[in-house]
Amino acid sequence: MGSDMPADERENEVLRQRARRLAQPLPPEPSEGELLRAVGFSLGEEKYAVEHGCIREVLPLPPVTPLPCVPAFVRGIVNVRGRIVALLDLETILGLPAREIGSDDSLVIFQSTEREFGLLADRVFGLVAIPRSNIQPSLPTVTATAGALVKGVTADGWAVLDAGKMLADPGLVVDEDVGRPR
Repeated sequence: MGSDMPADERENEVLRQRARRLAQPLPPEPSEGELLRAVGFSLGEEKYAVEHGCIREVLPLPPVTPLPCVPAFVRGIVNVRGRIVALLDLETILGLPAREIGSDDSLVIFQSTEREFGLLADRVFGLVAIPRSNIQPSLPTVTATAGALVKGVTADGWAVLDAGKMLADPGLVVDEDVGRPR
């Protein structure tokens, strides 16, 4: 496009080029099987997504009762309508510094046929749909525990957790009887 063109012709040429770029067909929408339906939540500045099939419910965090003699990742227990649920701290599990529990925190309850536990969440975003093709492997610099529990990350910053592995991980179970003679 030369500068020897009249101004209105240059303007028309710029508009034609812009129209050609914008007229490109959109990429096809992912099909239902190509989407990961997940519950999105945050802890600090990090965003996490967990496949919704393993989530039983999300609710405001009830009062937490701390427990003595448990690993650091167990923040305590909570009473959910008469059911006692262990509250686990994902940050500690993933090797990140723990933070104080806030009054606006939420409880995300994971459940399988064998186990149930709750995770602490700062904020819950609700149901999110993530194209499976956007999930990239985790960084090699993450801890072994984090690498085993995180399916991958997306370009827009979601760490996709593997709820099935979390629910089956024997390292997340405290099953000791301190009163039993050895």
